Amino acid sequence: MIDLHSHVLPGLDDGCATIEDSVELARSLVASGVRVLAATPHVREDFPTTPKQMLRALEHVRAALDDARIDLAVVSGGELGFDYVDRLDADSVRAFTIGGGERFVILEFPDDDLPANLADRVAHLQGLGFDVILAHPERNPVVQAAPQRLAGLVDAGALIQVTAASLTGAFGTAAARTAKSLLDSGLVQLVAGDSHRPGRRPTIADAMAYVPRHLATWLTHDAPAAILDGTRPPAPPVGGRKRFVARFVR
Repeated sequence: MIDLHSHVLPGLDDGCATIEDSVELARSLVASGVRVLAATPHVREDFPTTPKQMLRALEHVRAALDDARIDLAVVSGGELGFDYVDRLDADSVRAFTIGGGERFVILEFPDDDLPANLADRVAHLQGLGFDVILAHPERNPVVQAAPQRLAGLVDAGALIQVTAASLTGAFGTAAARTAKSLLDSGLVQLVAGDSHRPGRRPTIADAMAYVPRHLATWLTHDAPAAILDGTRPPAPPVGGRKRFVARFVR
């Protein structure tokens, strides 16, 4: 499996605090079946990670995993804060693209509200040449009230990544219900762990028990593998429900 969202880099944000935490988290993810992991530290007001800091920490983690003989490929990335991304120039955004592929970037979905300029912010990044992955929108209460609000953003090219812990119910009933609704509607392309510390959150393997069987491999391998190759995810396998036709509602 391929997990494109984690906070495995030590000392940069609210994720792993030490390199020992990073190694233990990596070990547990490998045991769950993950073979490729994107290191996506927060890049926002409270954690203003720079590309240089991210790359230095990434090399530290890679060396530690080699020393520990842990067979996990860790690639670069970042989770850009919604209210912070406009402070970054195109080169900085490019440095935080998944796997350094210069195309796909994770945008952290706002926690509490649905900003009126959300669609504009996504369009701005697209205009700079980036494809936007919206991280964990199912945890937002406005989305929980009407998940189909996201359909217009997906129609406009945004990708949706839900968190494994949402699907398992670890983030509460509302997040679980919304994640399932988005999956059933065909709006989700990725499931990610969003792991912060070893043993603290369910893995994507845990979440597969809550995902339609025909989508499991697509969500955890086919779609993320395409992103690492710099291409849009392939069409999902046939077998799920048809997606509602709806437009983004501010």
